[in-house]
Amino acid sequence: MLGFGDRDRLSSFDTGMGIADVAARFPRQGQPPFSQTQVDPDLIVEIKTPARRSRNTPSQTVALNLENGSAHHSRALQQLRQLLSGCHCQGTAWGLITNARHLQLFRRHGHLVYPATPNYELTGDRLEWIIKDLKTCLRSRPRATTLGIYNYKGGVGKTTTTINLGATLAVADAAVLLVDCDPQGDLSRALELAPLGTTLAACLQHPDEPITAAIRPFDLRIRTSSSIKSAHIFDVIPAAPQLQSLLIQAMQTQNPPITRLRERLAPLRDRYDYILIDCPSAWLFLSKSALYASDAVLIPTRHTDLSSLNNAAQVIHQFLFHEIHPLRREGGPLPLPIFFNGAPTTAKAMAVAQAEIERILQKLPHLTPYFWPQYQANDTTVFAIPEYAVISRAAFARVPAVFKDKRVLGFYQALVQTYLRPLAPTNDLP
Repeated sequence: MLGFGDRDRLSSFDTGMGIADVAARFPRQGQPPFSQTQVDPDLIVEIKTPARRSRNTPSQTVALNLENGSAHHSRALQQLRQLLSGCHCQGTAWGLITNARHLQLFRRHGHLVYPATPNYELTGDRLEWIIKDLKTCLRSRPRATTLGIYNYKGGVGKTTTTINLGATLAVADAAVLLVDCDPQGDLSRALELAPLGTTLAACLQHPDEPITAAIRPFDLRIRTSSSIKSAHIFDVIPAAPQLQSLLIQAMQTQNPPITRLRERLAPLRDRYDYILIDCPSAWLFLSKSALYASDAVLIPTRHTDLSSLNNAAQVIHQFLFHEIHPLRREGGPLPLPIFFNGAPTTAKAMAVAQAEIERILQKLPHLTPYFWPQYQANDTTVFAIPEYAVISRAAFARVPAVFKDKRVLGFYQALVQTYLRPLAPTNDLP
């Protein structure tokens, strides 16, 4: 039904991390069919039965519910992520889970696996339309992953993370766009960039305003023994004072809607590998718009600031799970595990932070994977970027800190390696 022929698909495909029920690959000109090569399918499918026999009462059956938020859906998605991480799926971009009652397609980009379609309920009158939508997704994969950097707390390093993460991805040859959604404009000021004409606010107010006109390049000036050269690092949509007026307007009139930023960024998803959005702390129109537009959310915290840990829990449990996910209706964006950002990692301070996390998880145990991603292996480690003076000093030099010190680059390369994508070893700087 999805356009794969008999030679384009296999049952019981070994991904290297388990057996997928079905794997398929579109025909590739000049290459043998997938049934011969049996590597790097475009799609793997995990099929669940609609019901199974009850362990306690074998004569009864238990429905396997794959609705968003259900335990069966969470387990199926976890299994899909494991299968996609297999060595025979390094080039696989899509995963699908279904139980003949529900069906959902997920996109894989590096380590990230996030929803690409709503979790469809399969009914006869909608089946043809659903198949058409799936075919469109499979044939027109967007290039970019959009990542919101957010915590409902100031002073945790959202802007610093956005700039240095973007620079680190650029060093790894990714095409990157930074979007400054904060009316304070700290990111734009740190990079000495301002709108030249078209502003982000204008693009959000007027859908016919070309968003490409709001993009400005950030180039790094490199002094050599004989000259000064310029190297392009990434692109930026700077903030402008008009964002504050737009925020007030949206709060008063509910216009523009929080869907607008996602709509405006959509045409740019084929130009970049990553779009990083620096969000203001307040949970208002601009932050809601940024997270609605995101595929995944990265949440910096400080282990010396216990409120940042509690606010991170609020972001995931309330803002994402109970506000944005119901609006998006497909389980996105994906919250990534928290990380500790830029604080001295003393044993005493870490013990206090871990005790606070335990307290949070006693109340909200379903958040465990987002605080302790290796908890099933009895590992409560939280990824941390250590305090390093050059990171804060670099802001005054209007240069990402990763270009000031290779050790800082190493910190952020580890962040990318852990959360986003495998990285080949490199010490190259522009």
